Amino acid sequence: MEFIDVINERYSVRGYLDKEVEQEKLEYVLKAATIAPTGVNNQPFKVYVINAKKYKDELSKIYSAEWFVEAPYVLAVVALRNESWVRPWDSKNISDIDATIVMDHIILAATDVGLGTCYIGAFKKYRAHQFLELDENEEVVLFTPLGYANAEPRETPRKELDEFVVYKD
Repeated sequence: MEFIDVINERYSVRGYLDKEVEQEKLEYVLKAATIAPTGVNNQPFKVYVINAKKYKDELSKIYSAEWFVEAPYVLAVVALRNESWVRPWDSKNISDIDATIVMDHIILAATDVGLGTCYIGAFKKYRAHQFLELDENEEVVLFTPLGYANAEPRETPRKELDEFVVYKD
């Protein structure tokens, strides 16, 4: 698939088939995470691959939408704050930025191989932290289900370029 097709076809899937994801597709998606750019290439993240059927009850307490646990997997991108680059001039730790880039690579790779995903940022952080048994330097940034879509895309209007692009000549 051409890259422009991948980004045009990606949508937030809110319904999944009860169909297993092939191991080679899962590995393709996970490999995309390893090539995501991160600050000074520290790669300060972990990707949790969670069996959604096995942990349905626990996952449902983290994010309550029924479709969240329909796919065979739920992926979590966890930032390792103590390993992330910190801007020296304002002390901004970019772990959340790095983790978001990683999830974007995962989601676009999934689309490329015909899998559905949905960015989940509105989850219960404390429950997620507890479920994944994270320490104080680890932070869950995003979740996504990973599986075959069983829902059509919703209409999502997009801004015109002149509404958000600013040229400073």
